[in-house]
Amino acid sequence: MLTPTDTVALTAPPDAAALRRAALPVTVTVDEEARARVARGRRLFDALRRGPGGGDRRIYGADTGFGALVGYAGRADDADQCDNTLAHLGAGQGPDLPPEIVRAALLLRTRSLASGLSGVSTDVVDRLAAMFATTFTPAVPRYGSVGASGDLIPLAYATQALRGRGHAYLDGTRMPAGDALTAAGLSPLTLDGRDALALVNGTSVTTAALALALDSVRAAHRSLTALTCLLTDLLGCDTGFLDAGLLRAYGHPGAVEAGGRMRHTLEGAVPSGTRPLQEPYSIRCAPQLLGAAEDALRYVDGVVAADLDGVSDNPLFIPGTGTGTGTDAGTGTGIDRDDEAGRAVHGGNFFGQPAAFAADLLASVTAQLGNLAERQLDLLVDPARNGGLPPMLATEPGAQHGLQGVQLATTAFVAEIRRAATPAGMQSLPTNLHNQDVVPFGTQAALRAHDSAELLGLLCGSLALGLRQAAHVGARRTTAPRCGELLAVLADAIPPVDPDRPLAADVRAAARLLVRYVRP
Repeated sequence: MLTPTDTVALTAPPDAAALRRAALPVTVTVDEEARARVARGRRLFDALRRGPGGGDRRIYGADTGFGALVGYAGRADDADQCDNTLAHLGAGQGPDLPPEIVRAALLLRTRSLASGLSGVSTDVVDRLAAMFATTFTPAVPRYGSVGASGDLIPLAYATQALRGRGHAYLDGTRMPAGDALTAAGLSPLTLDGRDALALVNGTSVTTAALALALDSVRAAHRSLTALTCLLTDLLGCDTGFLDAGLLRAYGHPGAVEAGGRMRHTLEGAVPSGTRPLQEPYSIRCAPQLLGAAEDALRYVDGVVAADLDGVSDNPLFIPGTGTGTGTDAGTGTGIDRDDEAGRAVHGGNFFGQPAAFAADLLASVTAQLGNLAERQLDLLVDPARNGGLPPMLATEPGAQHGLQGVQLATTAFVAEIRRAATPAGMQSLPTNLHNQDVVPFGTQAALRAHDSAELLGLLCGSLALGLRQAAHVGARRTTAPRCGELLAVLADAIPPVDPDRPLAADVRAAARLLVRYVRP
């Protein structure tokens, strides 16, 4: 089994790099301050549950039914109440989620619980953290969450696997979860109803998928900016469309920034003087398109940052202010108790609407970036527009077919991305006896954005392969040193297509190379 090679602390919100590191064994540290917060939250939960005068006080999930059945009593025994929480949620379907999403989601769940506001036991947080030092990954089906009361069904599968039920992966092999725990040296989690509910009642799967998708789209955005510059230089285009004054007059900060990056990359470029006065929009309007994408991505950045740092759970146990003043649940404010000890607050922090809107926007950005990459490749393989290079960039057209198969695949990628860009965040469908009478579908939106981001990376890889091939079949030498550097990196890693060969692996290799090359 792999051993941890990195450390992630729960003292700060994890960034995309930390979420990606969590896909492999990693040491997750829970400091004493966090452990003290969790213990204090647990004591508050116990005190509030006892209620004034020693009588039991109703706290959702501790001794009640769930969802629409909250008005009915739950099970009296704590262990039974854990089963009561989880068993009915075993209704997911479809293929398992990618392990990197599942482990990133559990890292986010661990940090949310470590805030001390969920009333869980310290053992839950410690045992979750210990899991990350192994390759143990719960098997979680893709379909079932509406993202309204958090990701109930997927997180229930993850929780059950940590209890030794259902299935899990260890070192990439799927097996019964109990066997995986034993082989990993982990013990099954023991939970009560509060622990179980806190593990499932959050948006961690949605947030993880969205954060990973955003990271991939940002990498593709950087890649496409660099590839557009290389295309401009190889074709000998005039760079006047990047004029700083022109873009300032446009008035959009993203376009100004994108144009500045492109001018930097194209510094030293010499136009051929043979191109049309005005280039096609896939070149001439690239700074406007890339800039609009940048402006939109900054909004998604903000949503993801808030979700990574937020606590998505219900109820929350808020520490007391020490004022000694109190209010009663009969006010209708949702506050059950407010005194020196603290209060339990029932609300909707598990409602994933911000992530749903952000994921839908990210999908739109992904689709338009995909359109740009596909149109640039189309321009590059067309002898009527590519400055006289051979059709499909084939070394011997007819006997060889160059990028023809790759272009067919990019057309399919773009169609798939467009289909997946239909907004999910406003397609509310009431459920749960109208308890969940409005839902955000953030999970679906985030997972589809994650899928589309992968395809966008392949589109960038396809364009990079085309640019490398264009240099082989007669495109002029680059004149901008930074463009020359990128082309040299591509040429070193990818042989020319001469003669024809299957290119799927080359596209993937180019996509991976670009992510490394254009790191911020």
